[in-house]
Amino acid sequence: MYVTTTIPYVNARPHLGHALELVQADVLARHHRRRGAPVRFQTGSDDNSLKNVLAAEAAGVPVRELVDRNAAAFEALRGPLDVSFDAFIRTSAHPAHRAGVERIWQEIAHDLYQRHYEGLYCVGCEQFYQEGPCPDGHPGPLQTVSEQNWFFRLSRYQDALLDLIGSGRLRVEPAARRNEVLAFVAAGLSDISVSRSAARARGWGIPVPGDSDQVIYVWWDALANYVTALDEPGAYERWWVREQDKVHIVGKGVIRFHAVHWPAMLLSAGRPLPTAVFVHDYITAGGRKISKSAGGTADPAELVAAYGVDAVRWWLLREVPRVGDVDFTEERLRARADEDLANGLGNLVSRVATMVHRFLDGHVPPQDEPLAEISVDAALADFDFRRAAIEVWRIVEEANRYVETARPWAQPRARQEVSLGRLVGACRELADQLEPFLPTAARRVAAAVGGERLAKPRPLFPRSGV
Repeated sequence: MYVTTTIPYVNARPHLGHALELVQADVLARHHRRRGAPVRFQTGSDDNSLKNVLAAEAAGVPVRELVDRNAAAFEALRGPLDVSFDAFIRTSAHPAHRAGVERIWQEIAHDLYQRHYEGLYCVGCEQFYQEGPCPDGHPGPLQTVSEQNWFFRLSRYQDALLDLIGSGRLRVEPAARRNEVLAFVAAGLSDISVSRSAARARGWGIPVPGDSDQVIYVWWDALANYVTALDEPGAYERWWVREQDKVHIVGKGVIRFHAVHWPAMLLSAGRPLPTAVFVHDYITAGGRKISKSAGGTADPAELVAAYGVDAVRWWLLREVPRVGDVDFTEERLRARADEDLANGLGNLVSRVATMVHRFLDGHVPPQDEPLAEISVDAALADFDFRRAAIEVWRIVEEANRYVETARPWAQPRARQEVSLGRLVGACRELADQLEPFLPTAARRVAAAVGGERLAKPRPLFPRSGV
């Protein structure tokens, strides 16, 4: 599997929405690795945006300084969120990106032409609209822009895109998003501007080959990262040509770029296509989309510092639905961590270890049949991370119920060994099944119930105290 996240603008530090994509992609990557499949998990930062230029001007610092600083904050999320990405591409710094973008530009040259364009432009979205305000909620009026641009013949690929998405050769999930894309394409595609004046871009970005007065549109540049970063010997052939499972995880605000523009661009270039685009909805705060532009970004590194990586990852996986926005508050995060991690998982492992020490002197008895048969494969094949998390949690629920019904403390020694053996086995199965979702917690559970003799029990998930 080749799984990617979008690469966010770095006009400010990351927020919880960025953490959501990283964690979802990490679950897929870890899940497939556990099953022995080769995996490449790639993320990165979109450095070549006008938003970054304007943010640097507002801060009174060079663009390079701001981009480097904020991109480092995105890459540093690997540690706090315990994510296992294999590659992090920065579009202004990756040694192969500019040359790769220029190569694709030449490959699609037969579908490029110049003309004058005038329209309303949202810097927050980095795209033109027919009317305002910005449908994604970016503040301020849309800017009237009039300039000579390069255009891509997107209209030429309408029928091909309808067939590609309608047949399922390019999966767009969930179904509501697939239908949205099909309706958009069926209504008729217009050619799109794929360059910006170098003057308006302040000279920041990748120049159009052979036209130094224009820079390549940041989204056209950014989408190419999924292939330009495959610059290691044989990587492009391995992960983009031969790989049968190429998945983009994206937010609903950028669905057209990934499900319409990107495949059309690849069709024009004669390159292989991705196989799936999974679209998640938004995390909101007070009913408003969390974004860098709106402030109040819920910094994921700060949340991990306050509540721990398991609490943050578990909230993102257990609370965020496959379809629909979800409102975030720290109170909801604490409540979910206390209920599930402290009272559910932590209490289970502590009770089992305590009983093994009390009744069996810490020695682990033989384990027979599992307490719960689960499968997360179907849920993750549907990109339903919440359903997959709930499926794993069935082990916790079944084991806690078994403790109450079997009552090992009231059994004779022979029955205690059977009951506690099953419970230790359930905890070990939990440690294994939790690894893609909560790798840090999985390691702690495995340490608590591993070996022939258990360590003395200690709290795994202290309550928040709030």
